[in-house]
Amino acid sequence: QVRLVESGGGLVQAGGSLRLSCAASGSIFSIDTMGWYRQAPEKERDLVAQITAVGSINYADSVKGRFTISRDTAKNTMYLQMNNLKPEDTAVYYCNADIRTSWRLPKNYWGQGTQVTVSS
Repeated sequence: QVRLVESGGGLVQAGGSLRLSCAASGSIFSIDTMGWYRQAPEKERDLVAQITAVGSINYADSVKGRFTISRDTAKNTMYLQMNNLKPEDTAVYYCNADIRTSWRLPKNYWGQGTQVTVSS
């Protein structure tokens, strides 16, 4: 059983910072691409940032220069450092990962989400 657990969300004022973590646990053989998505009320879930197993990174235009994604392969953990937060960053943030439990093809997993609220 593989699980993704996010932490680090909360309430912060505009201009502030938060650091999200996503820890993968279970029978993990390897993890391919990991990513952060977010979903604001009555909006679709959108990609925020993504990092591959070899460290290639992709950001949504709206967060470039403010957010930094990273991962610790040894700990099966991914991070999202969010600086200069804006009210429009308010959303539930979800962790996503392609995880192999053997040499076979990876499966896609989602975390339960963590709320980030930015007050103006």
